[in-house]
Amino acid sequence: MCTSITVSSPLCLHGRNLDLEYSFGEQVVITPRGYEFRFHCRPSLPKHLAMIGMANVANEYPLYAEAVNEAGLYMAGLNFPGNAFYPPREEVTGEAVTPYELIPLVLGQCETLAQARELLASVQLVGIPFAPGYPLAPLHWHIADAIGALVAEPRKDGLHLYEDPVGVLTNNPPFPYQLAALNNFQHLSPKPAENRFAPALPLSVYGQGMGAIGLPGDFSPQSRYVKACFLKANAVWGDTPSEAVAQFFHVLDGVAMVRGSVRTPEDKCDITTYSCCMDAEKGIYYFKTYDNNRIRAVHLHAEGLESGSLFRFALKDHQDVEHLNGKIPETR
Repeated sequence: MCTSITVSSPLCLHGRNLDLEYSFGEQVVITPRGYEFRFHCRPSLPKHLAMIGMANVANEYPLYAEAVNEAGLYMAGLNFPGNAFYPPREEVTGEAVTPYELIPLVLGQCETLAQARELLASVQLVGIPFAPGYPLAPLHWHIADAIGALVAEPRKDGLHLYEDPVGVLTNNPPFPYQLAALNNFQHLSPKPAENRFAPALPLSVYGQGMGAIGLPGDFSPQSRYVKACFLKANAVWGDTPSEAVAQFFHVLDGVAMVRGSVRTPEDKCDITTYSCCMDAEKGIYYFKTYDNNRIRAVHLHAEGLESGSLFRFALKDHQDVEHLNGKIPETR
């Protein structure tokens, strides 16, 4: 359960909510140009574009959930259960790529969405897990730069690439159905409601926000998609970078999950584990977590990008409260 958003003006911003019922060992990770990416079925990348994003580091390998590279290209993997398909190794020939290798492969080599599209058009995915105990995650991917966005979906008949005119992706159904659903909500507006039901009747606008009556508010992937598209399309982004970044998080907050509001079949609470916003031009990764909603930032270009070792930043998951007066309340 996730929501990915990309904005091109006034800043080029990319980011997502990651909704999950457990921690996957996430931390902010910078992979410098000199770190060698090794692949199962193709030659390694000893040199590549640097990138920053949220990842689990296993055996010193960054398993990215999403990242942006130094050229400003963004890529995020979102859960795509019931639809994602990866053929087994024996059915794939040539230089195939596993799902967890796709973000390093694309962001390591491509500077633009056009280059990513060309590379993805030739990619063969293969169902090889990272290691024993690491199941294959059923994913589709959101890719974007300052010019546009793309969705890549692995189905039984191959990897489908779709132009994304809205810049939003959630989980299911497949992207063409997500996009088509927007046709059902053309009447919604952030402006005051207009009586088109029966103009002769004395119907009144009794509160703000009535122009958006009918906007989905539940947490299903399709509803989050519609709501995120509406919020993004009507958001006022401000005139400064700080205003735009803050507004980006407000849009993500509009489709975030509160602990207890969504329960899995195992009766676990699905929550928005973290939200992130990436300034693609400056290489700044902003983020906040469920248990600490202070926005923090990690700067890609503040580290030695010619290095061969990962730079890792822990999340520090405790609420950061600024007490303007008085003392911190005693623990009961």
